[in-house]
Amino acid sequence: MNSWLGLVVMVVLLAVNGFFVGAEFAVTASRRAEIEPLVKAGKRGASAALFAVEHVSEMLATCQLGITLASTGLGVVAEPALAQLLTPVVELTGAPAVTAHAAAVLIALLIVLYLHVVGGEVIPKNLSISAHTTLILFYGPTLVALSKSVAPIVRAMNKVANFFVRLAGKEPRDEVVNTFTVEEMTSIVKKSQAEGTVEDDLGLLSGTLEFSTEQVSGVMVGLKHLVTLSRDVSVSGVEKAVARTGFSRFPVVDKAGRICGYLHIKDVIAVDEARRDEPLESWRIRELTEVSPDMEVEDALRVMQKQGTHLAGVVPRAGMEVSGVIFLEDILEKLVGEVHDSLQRDSEHGAS
Repeated sequence: MNSWLGLVVMVVLLAVNGFFVGAEFAVTASRRAEIEPLVKAGKRGASAALFAVEHVSEMLATCQLGITLASTGLGVVAEPALAQLLTPVVELTGAPAVTAHAAAVLIALLIVLYLHVVGGEVIPKNLSISAHTTLILFYGPTLVALSKSVAPIVRAMNKVANFFVRLAGKEPRDEVVNTFTVEEMTSIVKKSQAEGTVEDDLGLLSGTLEFSTEQVSGVMVGLKHLVTLSRDVSVSGVEKAVARTGFSRFPVVDKAGRICGYLHIKDVIAVDEARRDEPLESWRIRELTEVSPDMEVEDALRVMQKQGTHLAGVVPRAGMEVSGVIFLEDILEKLVGEVHDSLQRDSEHGAS
């Protein structure tokens, strides 16, 4: 082959190699959630891009086939052509013909390797990682067409590859995973916030993610930390507790110290002045909704919403005594940060 023609072929093969490398990284970096809106908007190349993302295994096999052929072609065509052009130049140094040829081959090999790595690998890879959504629209149609044209070869390659993947105890996937665990989402939010791409000043995003996995046992207030009222408390006793703590709701305990319900400040407002120092009637004490300590906070919130209550007793098992209380205030704090009772004036915990 003519040396100059060989150089032209080298440039073409470098471009082909770069195309498949860029396509490979664009496919693996893209997500269906990014492409689907473009398909709905009628963006050119979006349908093919979506197909590529949904058939990652086939697309990668096609890319690897193209990269292998292009790289092999560079070694077969480009290196000899470049060496042939460089040999006369090296001979000008006065080196023997054999030495000049060997030196020209070595120089040609280094040049081809450099161009292959930089122009055919690194540049297209970096471009695809930086602008994968844009470039997948460019690569998609051609890559899908090439994949279908060599479908028998790709299927054969995939079957062999999948066989060895299963031998390793893993199940092959045809599509890049498009879902994330709570831990992964939390990490994404934190990194995005650190980089300034997401504003979460109130902690709503991170709080919501953590909220979805939090259990009642991690939010409840234990008995020894509760501000409680006795079963025979009077209106004046309730008023003193409100004045002291600023709370509006109080768990009520019987003579044995067991929680038997709770009182809201509005339950005693209508009591006659003459009976302010008498024990409250039992019907004024509200029944305490029960939840289990291993229940997720999200589920406990649903129970409390259904019952229309702002607090619930935590009971390990049916028939057992209340081991603590979970307050709506504490649940909300998991989402938006610290929340205070509208009447609360100090930091004493236990009633909301």
